[in-house]
Amino acid sequence: MSSHDWKDYKSDLKPVWCPGCGDFGVLNSLYRALAEIGCEPHETVVVSGIGCSSRLPGYVETYGFNSLHGRALPIATGVKLASPELTVIAVGGDGDGLAIGGNHFLHAARRNVDIAYIMMDNEIYGLTKGQAAPTTPTGDKTKSTVYGNPESSIDPCALAVAVGATWVARGFSGDVKGTAELMKAAVQHHGFAFLNILSPCVTWRGDEQSKELRAKARPVPADHDRTSREAAMRLTNERDHLTTGVLFETAAPTLLDQLKSVREKAGTLKSIADLRNRFRPTAA
Repeated sequence: MSSHDWKDYKSDLKPVWCPGCGDFGVLNSLYRALAEIGCEPHETVVVSGIGCSSRLPGYVETYGFNSLHGRALPIATGVKLASPELTVIAVGGDGDGLAIGGNHFLHAARRNVDIAYIMMDNEIYGLTKGQAAPTTPTGDKTKSTVYGNPESSIDPCALAVAVGATWVARGFSGDVKGTAELMKAAVQHHGFAFLNILSPCVTWRGDEQSKELRAKARPVPADHDRTSREAAMRLTNERDHLTTGVLFETAAPTLLDQLKSVREKAGTLKSIADLRNRFRPTAA
């Protein structure tokens, strides 16, 4: 039983998000998750990029770092590699993580860095006045696509599964309790855990986005094989539903595990000559 209360993680700063923003639900879910796990505030780090959702580290009473646009994951990776004993959580929006930060997303996932990445997905650039984002559905009218978005959209969960994340889930900010449970699983996963949270933007999407997401959301089917990437991908290609819950999960060595193995091998070498002989090409 954790000795912490959710209020132990609440900072003195008041969120400046728009009233009704889905990110309030995400923040409250994070308070609950950290308290129920029992994460020590001084042993926990929350790293973000830039954007509405990236203000979140300031509202959490842990170590925090509000970095550059799209750079949450390389900063979080550096923190974890330098101090493996810390619980490291990266947070940000879909524009932050999939546009300028898309390449970092790919490599953090394939390296299986032992961090939890929470993406607040509102399908638009909220802070910079409502332009189309990588997740904006095709055909949507935004401030930058007044005749309809001509581009195909990215499903963050499909991308995470495809590039090698070892834990992938989708949540909805309107379900604080359910999202807290997913956050707990993400933080406790040994490897790169990606949680995409559908977080409506009331300013640029109005109330309709929230109603639509609530109507489409459904729990993962009881017979879903979460160890299958193919099965997970099928749940990201739905048109009439948005499946919430754990879509994919597997066990694999993390980047730190791999580096430890390399250090152990290097430690057995006794000289430069030994190193040369170890890696000398053999004749065919």
